[in-house]
Amino acid sequence: MRSHLTHLECSNCGATSSADQLRTVCPVCGKVLFCRYDLAGAATEMTPSALASRPWDLWRYFEILPVRDPANALTLGEGGTPLLRAPALGRAIGLDRLLVKDEGMNPTGSFKARGLGMAVSRAKELGATSVAIPSAGNAGSAMAAYAARAAIPAWVFMPADAPVVMKAECVEYGARVFLVDGLINDAGRVVREAGPAHGWFDVSTLKEPYRAEGKKTMGLELAEQLGWRLPAAIVYPTGGGTGIVGMWKAFAELETMGLIGPERPKMIVVQAEGCAPIVRAFDAGERHAEPWRDASTGAPGLRVPVAIGDYLILDAVRQSGGTALTVTEAELMEGVRLAATHEGMFVSPEAGATFVATRTLRESGFLRQDDEVVIFSTGSGMKHTDLTDVGQLPVLDPNAPDLASTIAATPA
Repeated sequence: MRSHLTHLECSNCGATSSADQLRTVCPVCGKVLFCRYDLAGAATEMTPSALASRPWDLWRYFEILPVRDPANALTLGEGGTPLLRAPALGRAIGLDRLLVKDEGMNPTGSFKARGLGMAVSRAKELGATSVAIPSAGNAGSAMAAYAARAAIPAWVFMPADAPVVMKAECVEYGARVFLVDGLINDAGRVVREAGPAHGWFDVSTLKEPYRAEGKKTMGLELAEQLGWRLPAAIVYPTGGGTGIVGMWKAFAELETMGLIGPERPKMIVVQAEGCAPIVRAFDAGERHAEPWRDASTGAPGLRVPVAIGDYLILDAVRQSGGTALTVTEAELMEGVRLAATHEGMFVSPEAGATFVATRTLRESGFLRQDDEVVIFSTGSGMKHTDLTDVGQLPVLDPNAPDLASTIAATPA
């Protein structure tokens, strides 16, 4: 297998640059850089028959990934996540063909392993000696894990109220961890200002070209799992939006390679009511999203007040005939419970938002009963220690008489 990477291209102004130098954003306009490939050449090698003999992980799509040398492809077993039918929840909300792509099965418990595994692999291949990231939690732990795998120093800057499990992960992987009194955009400012003096390569969301290439493998896998077709709709929790941007790019590449047709799923953005810059811009008909003031939500991955790739997210939603909507704090926690009680999936609060949003879209008629709908569960609930209050669970004395009556009399 070999990469057919040819160059980098600005997604905004179209300026091109070398793919074999460390790059962050477009040197001309400061917007998002995309990796470009010789897709005709890749199509002769990355065929369905060739894929059939490859391991079920994200590196199976090596021809359209940016790492040149397979020896530099860091792996902890990322990708290859299950696409699960959700019939009980589908019946409850009125969808006959509801599916869940369970990204919590990735290393470090979230979809961030895809993007950061790719970014750190390519950064090391191009000579980066250390990496840094602002993170709400999951991205930091993923970067720290792959930096440990790469044997390069990692620096993580997180809001002080990030989930404790994610802080602990970063420390255990050997990263230097700093807590920031503020939000993820404040942590990003610290990385930008201090980075040059320390020589860090900044792997912030969409501020380098490679995280999106890892995230696009969600779209590649989905198409392959569905027999080289796409569903009617994708429901996706959106903070920085790398997943939507990456998947939309993946679909275009697959069509050029002749693996899928021109049909596209409706791309549906879900944000928290307390931090919804993309939804607000979508509703206003804007192509760029103004920063959200006083962002607040219990879903750390959705508490992203500003996204450099806002125009790419909004383009994908509009071009696909999709939509964008918010959920309340109570609703996103209800979504966590819906997934758990109906399907046995313990999902993150970000993912919980998508389950409730899907119900809302079905009730409004935006989704039809026979639509094939894929919810992306982007992370595991096991990393969020405060999702459920278990402090008031009943305690039994195993030596007490008539335990059966005691249990029966205990309120649920």
